[in-house]
Amino acid sequence: MKKKIVVIGGGLGGLSSAIRLAADGNEVIVLEKNERAGGKLNVRSGKGYSFDTGPSILTMPWVLEQLFSSAGRRLEDYMTLTRVEPQWRTFFENGVSLDISGDLPEMLKGLQDISPEDAQEFLSYLQYCQKMYDLNAKSFYSKSLSGLSDLRTHHSMKELMAMDPFRTMHQSTSRFIQNKHLRQLFDFFIMYIGSSPYAAPAVLSQLVYVQMGLGIYYVEGGMYNIAKGMLKLLAEQGVEVRTNAPVASINTKGSVATGVTLEDGTVIDADLIVSNLEAIPAYQTLVKEHSGSADTVKKLTKYAPTVSGLVLLLGVDKQYEQLLHHNFFFSSDPEKEFQQIFEQGIPADDPTIYIGVSSKSDPTQAPEGKENLFVLTHVPPLKPGESWEPLKEKYRDKVLTKLEMMGLSDLRSHIEFEYTFIPDDLQRLYGSNGGSIYGVVTDRKLNSGFKIPSKSDLIDNLYFVGGSTHPGGGVPMVTLSGQLTADLIKEHTARDSKGSNSSSAPAM
Repeated sequence: MKKKIVVIGGGLGGLSSAIRLAADGNEVIVLEKNERAGGKLNVRSGKGYSFDTGPSILTMPWVLEQLFSSAGRRLEDYMTLTRVEPQWRTFFENGVSLDISGDLPEMLKGLQDISPEDAQEFLSYLQYCQKMYDLNAKSFYSKSLSGLSDLRTHHSMKELMAMDPFRTMHQSTSRFIQNKHLRQLFDFFIMYIGSSPYAAPAVLSQLVYVQMGLGIYYVEGGMYNIAKGMLKLLAEQGVEVRTNAPVASINTKGSVATGVTLEDGTVIDADLIVSNLEAIPAYQTLVKEHSGSADTVKKLTKYAPTVSGLVLLLGVDKQYEQLLHHNFFFSSDPEKEFQQIFEQGIPADDPTIYIGVSSKSDPTQAPEGKENLFVLTHVPPLKPGESWEPLKEKYRDKVLTKLEMMGLSDLRSHIEFEYTFIPDDLQRLYGSNGGSIYGVVTDRKLNSGFKIPSKSDLIDNLYFVGGSTHPGGGVPMVTLSGQLTADLIKEHTARDSKGSNSSSAPAM
């Protein structure tokens, strides 16, 4: 039965769910508080430079292909993906450097130069990572999971044990890789979802295969074209995406949502609500008047926010030949770095720094002879009442000093455009918990690696999408969350409809 559905938030999770729900025949409206949809995937420009302000690496393009196919469309008619090779260039403080490549002979050659012993074990390690991915394809990527009980319905005990449940990702990496630089490098793949390799379950080693086996991609014209493609499809489906439309509250009657009220007082009735605003902030703001909201938030404290970030968008009037499209400048002590960020909740003394230079692959992104540097350093999420403003300038200097020391000579003197995002901005713009970039942290002890269930246990017809829900953060994961939540809604709607029909059937 056709339903009227309100989607709160136009991030990729919200847009993805709207596409699938509209394809299922529902009447859908998306309400986005900012001037543009796209969420953290957005764009900023100035002085001839263009920057993707959020995600800069695309993996698992099959998720986008699946989404557009479900609406009877072809992805290539909406955007053009190009494979990036080499995938990353990595820099270590003692001068060691390695290019990460999906070309295995080339990758093995680079590994051989650093550690012949690890080069011998690498194929076994990659097979282990692929096994983790293949196991997850049966459940993690195909169903909305709310916990271990759901996982058990899709796997035998043998398969569950094959997921290496008693090891962390760092422990699994250490089984195969001994060189400290290479171990640090492969551990760092967990930062695709903003978590710590010392706490995340070993099954997340699959992220190494996701990149090296399946490849990484760039969207021609900028990553924001993913959002543009989704918006074009939604327009073709007749879905209204209303921007500058902040939602003040979800209206409820008992345990049922009846619609939403916008900040300007407009009331929009609905049969069902999908929130792309993270679950905890949604309970704290949109249903705060509900009698059970405080208790619900308390139950969800085990779903801690992932890291936030300091982002510097730098337009520089020169080209740094040593940089590729994607670059990582690693810390000298990874264990200390992760301990400071995740356990002590303080910015790392020596942070790992990512630099994306999309103009390396797409010259339209910067003036000729110049480059657009997207510089990201992960930092702890904000605590309640905390601000990153007092740390902003000092930490910016720390980042720039490290980059200059590691080869980007005179970087400061070549900056002619600069824009900065701090955790406060991420929290204000996107409502994320503590300015989290990737939603909920993946931690074996805190939450067994699971995310917040997509269906609310407080409001019967309220669902969640995005990084705080299954399967987690990052472009493919949040896009997949929209699809899996739409599947869950369809399943529940069909079950409720069947139950209603059977209860009203005449007695025989």
